Amino acid sequence: MKSAKRAKLRAHGWAVGSAKEFLKLSNAEAALVELRLALSRSLRTWRTEHGLSQVELARQLKSSQSRVAKMEAGDPSVSVDLLVRSLFAVGAKPRDLARTIGQLEDRVAV
Repeated sequence: MKSAKRAKLRAHGWAVGSAKEFLKLSNAEAALVELRLALSRSLRTWRTEHGLSQVELARQLKSSQSRVAKMEAGDPSVSVDLLVRSLFAVGAKPRDLARTIGQLEDRVAV
């Protein structure tokens, strides 16, 4: 959020903070949320770069389009295991997942 907007909200009595603060998440819980979101974004990127629709990916995974949509939206009902398996299904390699996870170091304190 831009600092000017943050200041304007505070001036009007709004509390401004992070989701971690609002939900009172531990560092480990916040890191898991960030990991899920990073894997979800990565899955969408890989799928679209390989020209697959959600329906096509769902067929490969023997799942449904709505499940793929939940995976890409970072739905908490989706396991990290399923996200990783799906990334491998679209062609991601372990080093690609490592790169995705490595990018979290700048944003997450464990």
